[in-house]
Amino acid sequence: MPHDTHRHAGHDHGHREHHAHHGGHAHLDPHSGDRRVALAIWANALLTLAQVVGGLLSGSLALIADALHNLSDMASLVIAFAARRIARRPPDARMTFGYGRIEIVAALINYTTLILVGLYLVYEGAMRLADPPEVAGWTVILLGGVALVVDALTALLTYSMQRDSVNIRALFLHNLSDALSSVAVVAGGALILLYDMRWVDPALTLLIALYILYLAGSEIGGPVRTLMLGSPPHIDSGAVIAALRAVDGVADVHQVRLWQMQEHAVALDTHVVLDDDAWERLEPVKAEIKMLLAQRFGIARSTLEFERRTHPHADAPLYGADRCGD
Repeated sequence: MPHDTHRHAGHDHGHREHHAHHGGHAHLDPHSGDRRVALAIWANALLTLAQVVGGLLSGSLALIADALHNLSDMASLVIAFAARRIARRPPDARMTFGYGRIEIVAALINYTTLILVGLYLVYEGAMRLADPPEVAGWTVILLGGVALVVDALTALLTYSMQRDSVNIRALFLHNLSDALSSVAVVAGGALILLYDMRWVDPALTLLIALYILYLAGSEIGGPVRTLMLGSPPHIDSGAVIAALRAVDGVADVHQVRLWQMQEHAVALDTHVVLDDDAWERLEPVKAEIKMLLAQRFGIARSTLEFERRTHPHADAPLYGADRCGD
């Protein structure tokens, strides 16, 4: 690709990182966070076992449905726990960008599994609704109450962490929904005891399943967008381009690539066309651009390639790269 340019690339690896979608707050120590997640894993494992046994003994599909939901949460916790540990590894020859994206991959796996569980429960709930089985109401109430306590505990453990991690936020929302589901299960058991309303159990199963699908469906788009190298939803790419073009000495920009490098790290790669009289002060212009990107848009990682206005890249697209690369 012909260029009458010099390649000038720079990366700001300072401590500033943009958290536009998170309020300012103190971050939990990583090891303390790991201990919280580990405790939540054990609590959910014991609860899941108790609910499966209780559901089989009582004949309650709603209880087994809640157990499957808890099992998916436990699996999510295990995956997130491993991802948290891996994500802290420094960049190396194999992963030059680092390992931070493993948490995005984990989130996608968790949400996909949750959708599959939700679809299965919809099927089972519909089948049971056609022929409601006998259900032991007291067992449902007892284990549903235990589940409510464990779900509330897990939600409490992850509450302060969920603002900084897409995975932990997913876990928090799941356990919050579990707590609501447990309330519904207890209410269903009471109705079965009082009025022999056996249809309530599969009906609650369907409601739980639909809520699971709603949560997973509304959250899965974020990890997919990040893994597809989509532009951050909280940054207006048009505003970024307009701001760059407004810098003194900048004639135009093209081949703009703005993406979510990791959950809290936004990156920009673009070609900047300079006026001829600005070429002699290239370094100050570059510093001004990088400061603008970091302070106004929270883009702390940027790679800039400069071109003269008299010799720009011909027919270059505004976004992405042309067929010849860049």
